[in-house]
Amino acid sequence: MTDARGPQAHEKSPAGAEPADAARPAAEEPQTGGHMRAEVRARKPSAPPGPLARLGEARHLGLVLALVLLAAVGLVTRPENFATASNLVSILSLAATIGVITVGMTFVIIGGGIDLSVGAIMALASVWATTLATQSYGPFVMIVCAVLVGTGAGLVNGFLIAYGRMVPFIATLAMLVAARGLAQRMSDRKTQLVQQGNEAIVELSTTRVLGLPLLVYVFALVVAAGWVVLNRTTFGRRTYAVGGNPEAARLAGIDVRRHTLMLYALSGLCCGIAAVLIMARTTTGSSTHGDLYELDAIAAVIIGGTLLTGGRGSIIGSILGLLIFTLITNLFILNGLNTSDQLIAKGLIIIVAVLLQRRSLESRT
Repeated sequence: MTDARGPQAHEKSPAGAEPADAARPAAEEPQTGGHMRAEVRARKPSAPPGPLARLGEARHLGLVLALVLLAAVGLVTRPENFATASNLVSILSLAATIGVITVGMTFVIIGGGIDLSVGAIMALASVWATTLATQSYGPFVMIVCAVLVGTGAGLVNGFLIAYGRMVPFIATLAMLVAARGLAQRMSDRKTQLVQQGNEAIVELSTTRVLGLPLLVYVFALVVAAGWVVLNRTTFGRRTYAVGGNPEAARLAGIDVRRHTLMLYALSGLCCGIAAVLIMARTTTGSSTHGDLYELDAIAAVIIGGTLLTGGRGSIIGSILGLLIFTLITNLFILNGLNTSDQLIAKGLIIIVAVLLQRRSLESRT
């Protein structure tokens, strides 16, 4: 008798049926094959397909075009105020503080999470760093204190989410309330001034190189470091994998819980750096710092093309989205428009961005 798995078994039947091997149910496939496919799916985001890459480039071009149009509006409505060096410095200085937070938020959202506590953590770090006890040790200790407080709060968020299995929305919302309350208690609801002898922190805002304050260069360094980590390291590839498919990432050998912990620690680190920048800009530490910064950061990330469900996004897109929001704020201020109208405009922009994001996803499926 002829073996049923001879050469003829690899040819289609006259009726056009597939070979017997191809017709086997997926449930009968070897377990190792399932692990191999899971590993491929987990690593897939590290090398995006051509269409996705082109889609990201097109979105970036669209954001650049939006910036150009907003700049044109400023030149038409307030040419004497908008097109000045001082106004440009003002825009970049405002963008720097929120921008550092936005970098951390980009990592968290790409990893499939959300962080509502970034503004409150920044406020807590600024208050802790400007207490008289901390300031007595000098500016270096103040900076270290702000960074450690921010990172520590981020670790608490990450531990509750990764190991306590809390929903990110609830865990970070609780941190938002707790951090604000602790900042108010430490400062007794008073604004704490940076004392004489610690001018090195204030010089981040007052000292200029090539016409730009040092805090703008700090912002640029954080953005560059974030881009390298996200696009050129294993940590970045794992972030895409965890956000795209946590179960597949786990089967591929990624410690999803530990990586989630590190993502929120990174977000807290960015909040600590932002606290140093806002202390430099305002020469104060206050429990009111960072009010609604979390919304601005999340909105910038969404406008930049990062999926709220995770697995896709970019640092460049988030920064372009941030600049759009900052430019809108600047235009409203220059034209003397109401703050409430500004919030309405930002809300409409977020809605449009989410609708366009959903439409692009549906068109691909």
